[in-house]
Amino acid sequence: MTDEPTKTTEPDTPEPGPDPDPDQAELAHSIIESLLEHTRVVSDLIAVMAQALDQETTKALTLTAQWQSYLESRRQLEHTRQDVEKFVELMKKSEDI
Repeated sequence: MTDEPTKTTEPDTPEPGPDPDPDQAELAHSIIESLLEHTRVVSDLIAVMAQALDQETTKALTLTAQWQSYLESRRQLEHTRQDVEKFVELMKKSEDI
């Protein structure tokens, strides 16, 4: 027997909340953009470092699970960048209302 309260079977519907404060939206956008920019800089650094390796080491590196994870992360980051751009447009539209 559990001590959890009985749950109702009402559907989960999000409660309407207040519109985001434009300052909060700008701050969120700024934070996200900073993180994306940092990730881009780190990726550029990794590319430069990879160029400094000899061909055999580079080949061995690209066969690792870590390299595959890195590549997948980069692909996902491109989608994230597009999502951030959509977010910015939505915030601009909400400010115009």
